[in-house]
Amino acid sequence: MEPRIKLQFYCGEEIAMGPGKADLLEAIDRAGSISAAARSIGMSYRRAWMLVDTMNRCWREPLVATRPGRAREGGAALTALGRTVLTEYRALQARLVDCAATGPERLELGRLLLDRPKTAPAAP
Repeated sequence: MEPRIKLQFYCGEEIAMGPGKADLLEAIDRAGSISAAARSIGMSYRRAWMLVDTMNRCWREPLVATRPGRAREGGAALTALGRTVLTEYRALQARLVDCAATGPERLELGRLLLDRPKTAPAAP
């Protein structure tokens, strides 16, 4: 059993940060634009923009700064807070994965978990 950890931070009912949003922030940092970042991770521009909007509304300051336009004058970049949130999120994520992979709880859960699900009963 290989544990997979999905760490999410909520702001009210909204997911303020999770693995997909962290991936998007990293892609924006590399690409310099939301549209290029979305393309690089196989996400629609609309979905990427919605995730950025959610993140920017959930933290004390925006995580992504945007400038309208194309090429040199436009684009997007992580703010200082965006870099901090991303760095701290990834560090916590790594610690949780390490703990889940090596802790005694993992061994006990692994002992109790089946290799594959039992066959589902036939539908009535």
